[in-house]
Amino acid sequence: MHNAIVEAAAENDDSLMERFFETGSLDESELADGLRKGIANQQLFPVFCASATANKGTGRIMGFINDVCPSPADRPAAKTNKGDLQISASGPAIVFIYKTFSEPKVGKVSYFKVYSGKVKAGDELINNANRGHERLNQIFISNGKNREPVDELCAGDLGVVVKLRDSHTNNTLAVKGNDTEIEKIPFPDPRIRAAIHTENKNDLEKLIKSIHDLQEEDPTLILEQSQRLKQNILHGQGQLHLDLVKYRIEKLHGLHMDYIKPRIPYLETITKSSDTSYRHKKQTGGSGQFAEVHMRIEPFFEEMADPAGLTVRHRESEPLDWGGKLAFYWCIVGGSIDSKFSSAIKKGVMNKMIEGPLTGSYCTNIRVSVYDGKMHAVDSNDMAFQIAGTMAFKEAFQHASSQLMEPVYDLEILCSDEFMGDIMGDLQTRRAIIMGMDSDGHYQKIKARVPLAEMHNYSSSLRSLSQGKAKFSMKMAEYAPVAPDIQSKLIQEYQALHKESEE
Repeated sequence: MHNAIVEAAAENDDSLMERFFETGSLDESELADGLRKGIANQQLFPVFCASATANKGTGRIMGFINDVCPSPADRPAAKTNKGDLQISASGPAIVFIYKTFSEPKVGKVSYFKVYSGKVKAGDELINNANRGHERLNQIFISNGKNREPVDELCAGDLGVVVKLRDSHTNNTLAVKGNDTEIEKIPFPDPRIRAAIHTENKNDLEKLIKSIHDLQEEDPTLILEQSQRLKQNILHGQGQLHLDLVKYRIEKLHGLHMDYIKPRIPYLETITKSSDTSYRHKKQTGGSGQFAEVHMRIEPFFEEMADPAGLTVRHRESEPLDWGGKLAFYWCIVGGSIDSKFSSAIKKGVMNKMIEGPLTGSYCTNIRVSVYDGKMHAVDSNDMAFQIAGTMAFKEAFQHASSQLMEPVYDLEILCSDEFMGDIMGDLQTRRAIIMGMDSDGHYQKIKARVPLAEMHNYSSSLRSLSQGKAKFSMKMAEYAPVAPDIQSKLIQEYQALHKESEE
């Protein structure tokens, strides 16, 4: 092990490498110099075994920091939007917030590093992310959980400030007129997701606020308040990560929460064209409602030809917030419907696209052509044509070979040889397609494509299969058609749920 450290230290300097080849070793000062350069360039990461409660190994750690670890001046220049920034006490004041905590009775506590110049208690700096003004009323240095006030910190120092108004982790504060921004800390993408649920609906607002407070401390925790899925979904790094969030919220805030299976953001589309007509007629005591709409819907793709047999008077192609497009064509010839009702019909179509006919999911990539209809001089109005547009679209959709699309993710797993068979077998049960296998150092890398619907609780399953010795990452790849048997099952479940809610 000592020889491996010597070799790693020598790799960081040409003169040390020559010395290593000549003698086969390095003396203590040369080893310290090589380790210092390796740590400064983030090529080496020292790990110590210690016990704080028994006070064993702590002296060795402090000695290593004093004798070997690089000073801020030994570190490579910081990357900024203005180029490299060398640590210098003579430059303009620039600080970078690298950690944020929320303490009871104190509020927000921000940990920062001074990259340039000097900062004093009472200084006012500008947050270059949002142009907000921040006054550092008091600055501290941290000694464990204790904070000691100081008058001044200079480049290279780590400090603490409390109660900043609108500054967060990864923000750069600088003197007025200096718009330098330090390169942000990259945080890993989330690996798992779970919907949060609380029995007491009155606690939901407090629960959301508590999670936002935790997000200040932990930027890898992401809360998605999904209007699309009608759920609050928490994204994290693993099951233990989410379990710790639950523990902290229940212990610190006294709020009870559970994790439930999150819904899947399916999309609905069609695979062939369909023509339909719908008449909406309603008579009340006064004026009634009347509208008749003839509509054709088709699968939409870029640069497709105009609809056959129809004369296009006006066309709109609108990108949808959830992906894909809605193309709306006005093909009325002869004034059977006044063009002023075009917007109402389109609004009716959009209402149904937001809650699709199959499973209530968003619809995408559809072209709608309105080519005929009828109106009444008194009873026709925007509401009547909106309802007729909604119902005509719904009926046409049912006869256009509708297709449910599901999100499919690229999955990458790192594991050792002994667990590969079990992991591959488990992937097959999740409708996964194996894309390839490779080696990565001492690990085997498995690449696969898996539907998101099959990834619930995968973190726990993988930990069980690999005795906790495998890890995975996933990234959205595409939307793919759902198999017919699964589509039928999902439609039946939606219809049963819809019927239940109506009753």
